Amino acid sequence: MKNSMRQSLSLAVGAVLVLASPGFTKGLPPTVKQKVDTPQKHVRTIGMDEYRKLAENPGSALIVDVREAQEYATGHVPGAINIPRGLIESQIWNHVGSSEKTDMEKPIVLQCQSGKRATLAAQSLQDLGFTHTTAVIMNLDDWQKTGNPFIK
Repeated sequence: MKNSMRQSLSLAVGAVLVLASPGFTKGLPPTVKQKVDTPQKHVRTIGMDEYRKLAENPGSALIVDVREAQEYATGHVPGAINIPRGLIESQIWNHVGSSEKTDMEKPIVLQCQSGKRATLAAQSLQDLGFTHTTAVIMNLDDWQKTGNPFIK
């Protein structure tokens, strides 16, 4: 395996491990921290209040929960479809049509547990050419605690 491929693989694995842990950047190499933090500078983000308005208005945007299937199965925001972060590039087409017939300006809102995976997923979709991607930056536990709609 070439060094560049090995480095990319290491960064990807590191990013997954980082995103899955509560103190996601503490004590990690600067390259991993940069990989996780950089997309947020280029991705539109919203918080809980704006997300609530979107979730209460079905059809205003495609809402994608990018947590793993087992996380989604324990509960999710009504109307959110599940496409795990690691599969977003290949599975988004099942929900928006083929790459030749897709409205690349379709609003897509990405949500996870805290916002990190959603931010990376939004960046990935931007890289594919989608122009209206938004990451939700909030704690999903707080969403539930404040009485927002949640299906278990």
